[in-house]
Amino acid sequence: MHEITQIRKLSLWIFFIPFIAINLCLIISQNPEFLEGTILTVDMIGRSAFSIPYIDGSLSISRASRTFPQFLIFKPAMWLTAVLLYFYWRNNNDLINNLKNTNLNYKFKTFGILSAVFLAIHSVFLGIKFDIQIYKLFRRVVLLLFIIFEIIAQGILVYHLTKVRSKVSELINNKILTLKIILVVILALVGILSLPILVQSGNTHFKHALEWNYFVGVILFYFFSRLFWKRTT
Repeated sequence: MHEITQIRKLSLWIFFIPFIAINLCLIISQNPEFLEGTILTVDMIGRSAFSIPYIDGSLSISRASRTFPQFLIFKPAMWLTAVLLYFYWRNNNDLINNLKNTNLNYKFKTFGILSAVFLAIHSVFLGIKFDIQIYKLFRRVVLLLFIIFEIIAQGILVYHLTKVRSKVSELINNKILTLKIILVVILALVGILSLPILVQSGNTHFKHALEWNYFVGVILFYFFSRLFWKRTT
């Protein structure tokens, strides 16, 4: 099926582009001396000592990527990822319609495209400074909506895939489907259980570590999508 081929291609890009982008920004942040004396000299705010933020939460993704020159990597990567997400969810919608012999806009498509929109909006405003409380709240709400809509879209898609797997049993890997289900459940539970801590002040290192790991968890869903669908001719 044409949709499966497109989904496999898109999934790999959606995983690797943001994953490479955030970690490249981290490397630049921790090794600013490599660009010292060039037109790409790292902004002081974007510099940090060596650490593993996935474990110690020493800095946030925002701090590692919002200043010059890191934003030259981060923003285009997130915009491109948002575009790829649109096509990913559209192709999945077309695929489910073909398998179910329907012509619907499924909810996972709506939530998935909305998550892409909010990812793009978040990237646009990242690094722009306005000393207005409502603006800071706006940025947090946009990021939160990206995460919420992404998890909802992933959950609904997994539900529909379990319903049609008998029709495409020769084209899928059932073990990967189980991993996708486990991943979505873990992301949902971690999000819910962490909410009381996230809304409180303090716990900065925990929040930063959660941010790095949660973001990788969200895009890991797409790597699983690549493995889930077998190659078709």
